[in-house]
Amino acid sequence: MTYARFLLDGAPSWGTVEGDLLRAIAGSPFAGGRPAGRSLPLAGARLLAPAEPRRVFALAWNYQDHLHGREAPKEPQVFLKLPSCVIAPEEPIVLPPGSGRVDEEAELVAVIGRPCRNVSPREAAECVFGYTCGNDVSARVWQKNDLTWWRAKASDTFAPLGPFLVTGLEPSALTVIGRVNGREVQRCSPRELFFDVPNLVSWISRTIALDPGDLIYTGTSGSPAELAAGDVVEVEIGGIGVLRNPVRAGA
Repeated sequence: MTYARFLLDGAPSWGTVEGDLLRAIAGSPFAGGRPAGRSLPLAGARLLAPAEPRRVFALAWNYQDHLHGREAPKEPQVFLKLPSCVIAPEEPIVLPPGSGRVDEEAELVAVIGRPCRNVSPREAAECVFGYTCGNDVSARVWQKNDLTWWRAKASDTFAPLGPFLVTGLEPSALTVIGRVNGREVQRCSPRELFFDVPNLVSWISRTIALDPGDLIYTGTSGSPAELAAGDVVEVEIGGIGVLRNPVRAGA
């Protein structure tokens, strides 16, 4: 099933994507939303980020080719992004003044579907509702020089998400592609992750309880590309869609 959040009569709504139509549902898909009897064309709809998380987790160094000489991690290297930095498809990524080099990071994002606390990997797999595309935008100078990654990873607009939330996918069968101005800059498969989604959910849940809508950005691969004002960055995952965001300079 493919879900979207979108504006309906000026208010946020959830719906299912059925061909070229959005069919509204009452409530959220996490709560078993039911058809609401309204539909509109998908083309031209104002899509919103397909989750409203309380918590946003992200993974560092979860692909071999992103280590760049570092030792492989013995356990997941998790950091936090702020829910306030989540933006929708087509919303601009804003480069903060003085941030220096800012990179895109194309990633598969797992979306939690039910409360989970201290679950096993087998139980964790059942806590994942579905998947979407994400971009873990990263300011490298701040990431290197600050004591923590609070502004390097969680500045406003640094977590594009979307376009859709899709259930029933097998991550190991997916391909994650990053593009800047149409040029491919990243390509990987989640089957290459050091720590797969069930193990990530289980590991995080030992310390922090997860709720429906919470996000886990699973990590990026290779050498991400630098962004500049005027660029357009895309994250494409087959079976989910293309997350597209323009880039502009902040004032």
